[in-house]
Amino acid sequence: MPIISMFYGILVAIYYEDSGRHNNPHIHVRYQGKKASISIDDGTVLAGDFPAKQLRLVLAWIDIHKDELMADWELAVSGEEPFRIAPLQ
Repeated sequence: MPIISMFYGILVAIYYEDSGRHNNPHIHVRYQGKKASISIDDGTVLAGDFPAKQLRLVLAWIDIHKDELMADWELAVSGEEPFRIAPLQ
């Protein structure tokens, strides 16, 4: 599970070859024992439970880095190492 970014205690990861379960491009986020899968396209929480305040931060970060996230998704689905993406500042 490559961690591609970390900010405000939130870990963001993209799993290798992870297109089977949700099929659409998504990231995995973790924060203080909570975790969720979130769609890159529209910010929908696909699975899990995540605190509202941290979810808003993640959604803002996705909006800023959508092109980079889609490029990382393509790399990870092909089994390649995704690039790190700048944290939310």
